[in-house]
Amino acid sequence: MASDTQDTMEQKQHPQPKLQIYPTSSSEISPFWREKYEREAKKYWDVFYKHHQDRFFKDRHYLDKEWGHYFSGVERKVILEVGCGAGNTIFPLVATYPDIFVNACDFSPRAVDLVKMHKDFTEAQVNAFVCDLTIDDLCKQISPSSVDIVTMIFVLSAVSPDKMPLVLQNIRKVLKPNGYVLVRDYATGDLAQERLTSKDQKISENFYVRGDGTRAFYFSEEFLMSLFNGNGFDTQEYGLCCKQVENRSREIVMNRRWVQAVFRIKGTNCLSNTQIETKVNLLSKDSPKPETEHNTLKEPENGLEIDLSEGMAADMFGISPSTDEIIEFNLRDWSFKMKVVSKEHQHTCKSTGLMIWESAQLMASILASNQSIVTSKRVLELGSGCGGICSLVAAKTADLVVATDGDEKSLDLLTQNLALNLHPPSQTKLVVKKLEWGNRDHIEAVKQLSGTGFDVILGTDVTYVAEAILPLFETARDLLSSSKRSLTNTGDCKPALILCHVFRRVHEGSILSAASRFGFRLVDRWPVASGTSTGQSQSIIGNWFSDNKLEGYLPSTALTIMYFEAV
Repeated sequence: MASDTQDTMEQKQHPQPKLQIYPTSSSEISPFWREKYEREAKKYWDVFYKHHQDRFFKDRHYLDKEWGHYFSGVERKVILEVGCGAGNTIFPLVATYPDIFVNACDFSPRAVDLVKMHKDFTEAQVNAFVCDLTIDDLCKQISPSSVDIVTMIFVLSAVSPDKMPLVLQNIRKVLKPNGYVLVRDYATGDLAQERLTSKDQKISENFYVRGDGTRAFYFSEEFLMSLFNGNGFDTQEYGLCCKQVENRSREIVMNRRWVQAVFRIKGTNCLSNTQIETKVNLLSKDSPKPETEHNTLKEPENGLEIDLSEGMAADMFGISPSTDEIIEFNLRDWSFKMKVVSKEHQHTCKSTGLMIWESAQLMASILASNQSIVTSKRVLELGSGCGGICSLVAAKTADLVVATDGDEKSLDLLTQNLALNLHPPSQTKLVVKKLEWGNRDHIEAVKQLSGTGFDVILGTDVTYVAEAILPLFETARDLLSSSKRSLTNTGDCKPALILCHVFRRVHEGSILSAASRFGFRLVDRWPVASGTSTGQSQSIIGNWFSDNKLEGYLPSTALTIMYFEAV
């Protein structure tokens, strides 16, 4: 007895951490999103140029002031503009130096199309083509050792750091032995970096994702020089540029920082390390006092361009563009209007509940076709997310439906979506509650709504974080009805936990082990695994798909349904 008391006191002093399927605090974004926008980087930039066309970046007329002596000369210069975008570097150069020829590439097809549609585009002066420099060989578009100058203006920062060497090795093949690489890009300590850090949008060290899905790396002097030196280049020039932007109405001053450098292939005459350092010091010493700008985005007169992102402009001027969108979701005879986080902003969300997953679509379709699963029962949905479509469908015939999530933003959108789609009498039967798995206060508050527990507990795509599996089953066991039978007018069925998901980072063995630990037994599974036996007739889930009731409603062949009962 004394031991039990002591254990209780220790639990109160050191409560178990509360877990949920989304990270509550993390210095870096999840591996799922990291891999997604690495894989879909081209798509995000394509969407960027679809939205902004050629209006986002200003033409870079400062290039003549900063690097004019590299472009001038008797012989015609051949330029390679890497990451040409909509042509904000190309066309100012062509206008200033009519004799140059520019090869312009970008991995966004839409950006290349914008270049070709520009009023000053001519094939006699500009060769624009789509190219991913981390994959595609430049020599298929440009002759080896034929380029005098490569310009990389705020472009290398959009590449994953581990793939930057591939870009440099690629451009080195087409650069003349005495050619130059001109670089201007974001520097560490820039205000945008601080802003992204505070919003938990960090991918890796000094690498971040913006709200629109595009990415930005912030260079230190050591990293940039080491990157180029390690890939066959010597440093010709290096400078750190600083600029202050002031918003007087909000009484804030924002520091913008970027690096500016020139590199040459190793073996040519370049400055020594001492000379480079002197150049940096002289730049810092002789630079004029930073000017300020007041609520405008005009190009500074001294040529120090401020490359503001849309999110940065929003922070400066108090503009908060909505990240939400209304989508229409059709399900058999049902039609819902759902407010969700738009696809281009989903990767910045801490919670995965701000979108509608395929597992929720399948489970909602099953409920719509098999109302007897929930008719006259008390239903609990774990991790409902912003849509709660399973809860919405269940509310039509269930006695009580409680939709839960642990994320405040998801709960806020869920409440709005219920108001958009529910009407009496269903409206009075559906309750929204905050529930963090393993949180005793939350569990007790939810349990009070049902009295003796719930007859059916649903969970869609709630099994992909390993640390959350045990709290998930513990919470489900506490909230499942303790009755051996769920006595309803639709039959004599045992209370059940139904999970629908795609196996990602947690394999089935871990799920079954956690289920067994908290007194759950797998009764049925769909699709039936080869050689698997659940100990009972496996017709429960199979009946849901009988008579072709769900024909055409299978959003993914990777989905799995697991049907558990308490032992």
